[in-house]
Amino acid sequence: MNVHDAAWAQHPLLASRHREFLGAPIHALTMAETLSIVDEAMAMRRPLHHVVVNVAKLVNMRNNAELREDVVSADVINVDGKGVLWGARLCGIKLPERVTGVDVMINVLALCAKRGYRPFLLGAEQHVLDAVESQLAKDHPSLSIAGKRNGYFRTEEESEVVQAINDSGADCLFVAMPTPRKERFLKRYRDELTPNFFMGVGGSFDVYGGKVARAPKLVQAAGMEWLFRVAQEPRRLWRRYYDTNTAYAWLLCQEFWSRRIRRSINP
Repeated sequence: MNVHDAAWAQHPLLASRHREFLGAPIHALTMAETLSIVDEAMAMRRPLHHVVVNVAKLVNMRNNAELREDVVSADVINVDGKGVLWGARLCGIKLPERVTGVDVMINVLALCAKRGYRPFLLGAEQHVLDAVESQLAKDHPSLSIAGKRNGYFRTEEESEVVQAINDSGADCLFVAMPTPRKERFLKRYRDELTPNFFMGVGGSFDVYGGKVARAPKLVQAAGMEWLFRVAQEPRRLWRRYYDTNTAYAWLLCQEFWSRRIRRSINP
């Protein structure tokens, strides 16, 4: 059994880059620094739980205590969304760059191929999972996948899924399930899972497997990736983004003025 390694909180890089925004902890890390810590975790066989936060997750964490606990208990918390990056900077929090979950996943898979680590792929539909495996074979012919399982299993089957992951001897685990299911799964089983790095990747398998198109680089840079997604699935996503973006704008306004007032009182 892998017991959560509380020493990650004292890791020099993580300790020095720990920040807080809208009541949530985040780490001011670059992609290269994040990958260095991931590599260290797998090489040293020290379990590391990674999450990313975006606008929707920050908003939902304020109303969902269980989701908040699932997120804040992670070892590394990267800033995924441009909205969070810009909002934090507006409030005086220095963050080097956006570190998206899909890019962390893609880079860690490349690291696995380079170092000989073996990933386990959990989640998404079976045909998407198969497409991810096919794409990985093209991108990284030397990569050995420890195992895979689609995300369509019942709660009572979770212990069997955990056992399959552990029996595979995987070095890392990617969980492609929606929020809050992926956070809940990893929080619930983090001390039983034997991979040394694990992260929730949401819809990243859909992107890597070609089911969903990713926004062009210019759209990403402009912070409009959410609008690109809404354009692809308007009926399913427009209300969700409207609600969370509106709530975030109000929270950010409150945070900005609160920090300004505190600075004027304590210059």
